Amino acid sequence: MTETASTVIRRPQRTLTTEEREIVRGTSALNFQGALIMGIVDPVPNASPMGEDEGAWVREQVWPVYLQEIDRKYPFGFHRWATCERGTCWNCLSGRCDLCVHRQEGGPHVDDNTDWVHDTRGRSVAKLILRPDDEPCVWWCRCPCPKNDSVTAEPAAPVETEAGPAEAGIDRRRDGAAVRGDRRRARAGEAADEAQYTLF
Repeated sequence: MTETASTVIRRPQRTLTTEEREIVRGTSALNFQGALIMGIVDPVPNASPMGEDEGAWVREQVWPVYLQEIDRKYPFGFHRWATCERGTCWNCLSGRCDLCVHRQEGGPHVDDNTDWVHDTRGRSVAKLILRPDDEPCVWWCRCPCPKNDSVTAEPAAPVETEAGPAEAGIDRRRDGAAVRGDRRRARAGEAADEAQYTLF
């Protein structure tokens, strides 16, 4: 894992066709955001002995319903992609390569070269080795930007305010109500942040 974290694995980047862009545009907002976070907006499939038509038949005829339902929600499917087939991170897609997720995390998401076999109810029943050629099954953002340098995003400088002299004649009751209102708004903001976090 240490070797992988210090070495960028270069894999080809996928460029979406016009038709594929329309597929992505038709994705619901929440699933689109999830696909961006997981790097499956522009996945790049590994070589497979099964063609796309054969794969579509297997998904329709063999996959259980719960797999089909989640797969349909994402632009190019959900369970089809191994970690090493993931595409470009959301920061690089928006032109913010300085915030590439693999720069920020200091390395890739290593999957121990394994995936899981599930039963018809979705329970994990066995490990499946994905890449017998010893290349790690790992997501490295496919953007060609450098990822092994020491660039990190600097936190914003704190805003300092000058304390001015107190104004004469301020109504303390009105001032206290304003402070209580600020506290309520802050608590409401925290609750909204927690609710948003549970979506992912």
